[in-house]
Amino acid sequence: MPPPSSLASDYDTTLLDLADETEAMPKAQAPRPKKQKPLLEVGTSGWVYKHWMGLFYPQKMKGEQQLSFYTQHFDTVEVNYSFYHLPERSVFENWRRQTPKGFLFAVKGSRFLTHMKKLKDPEEPLERLMERAAGLGEKLGPILFQFPHFWPLHLERLVPFLELLKAWPDQRFTFEFRHQSWLIPRVYESLENAGAALCLPVSPHVPIDIRLTAPWTYLRFHGGNHGTGYTDDELRWWADRIREFMGQGADVYTYFNNDPEGHAIYDGKQLRYFLED
Repeated sequence: MPPPSSLASDYDTTLLDLADETEAMPKAQAPRPKKQKPLLEVGTSGWVYKHWMGLFYPQKMKGEQQLSFYTQHFDTVEVNYSFYHLPERSVFENWRRQTPKGFLFAVKGSRFLTHMKKLKDPEEPLERLMERAAGLGEKLGPILFQFPHFWPLHLERLVPFLELLKAWPDQRFTFEFRHQSWLIPRVYESLENAGAALCLPVSPHVPIDIRLTAPWTYLRFHGGNHGTGYTDDELRWWADRIREFMGQGADVYTYFNNDPEGHAIYDGKQLRYFLED
C-alpha cells in the first residue's frame, strides 16, 4: 500500500516519528468478497439421436465418441434416457470420465416413479435413482421430475415426497407440472419450503407460470409457437427473462427438448448467442 499523503513528501522522517504517525492511522478494512456471478447453463435434452448424424455429428462417428464431441459445443446436457430406463451406476460413472471438468448433467427421474407409481411408495425407486446418479460425482446437476399431463393436483403425494428429498440437502430438484391444476400458490409454497425449483416448460401445449420458487430455475424448451423450432423473436424474449432471473441472483439451467431436425442444437446455440449479445 502506498504511504499516506502526509508522509509521501517526507521520507526523511525518523523511524520513530513514522511509527507514531502510522499507529494513529485507521486500520485498512479487509476487502469484501465479490458476489459470485449466477450460473448459466444451456444445453439439449439428450445427445444420442440418429437424425443428428450428418447434421450435428459427423456421418460415420461411432456412438461412444458422440458425448465427447457434444462437449465441444455445450457445457451441459439433460439425461432424458433415464426417464425411460434408469442406467446402472457404472454408466453414469463412465459419462463422468468422458466429459471435461465443469461439465454438468441434469438427470430426469424415472417415469416408474412419476408416471406409473405417481409418487406412491417412492422410497425405494428414489433411493435407487439417487444412488446411481451419484456416479456422476461433482458433474451431477439438477434432477428433474416430470409429472404426467393427465395427473391433476395431488398435494398429499407431493408434500411427503418433498420431505424425502431433504435427505439430499445439497442436491437440486426441479418439478415440471403438465396439468394446470398444479400451478397454484400452495404448490409454490411447498416447493419454496423444500428449496425446489418450479420447472418452466416453454411450449404452447404445456401450462406455465413464470416465477421463481428457489434461488435458481430450470427451463425446458419443447417447441415454439410456430413449429418445432423457435423464432429469433421468441428466443430473444426468453433471453430477456433469463437476464431478469440472473439479475435477481438466480442460477439458470436451460435445455432444448425439440430434437427433430436438429432444432435443439440450433436453438440452444442461438439462445446463447442472444445472451452474450
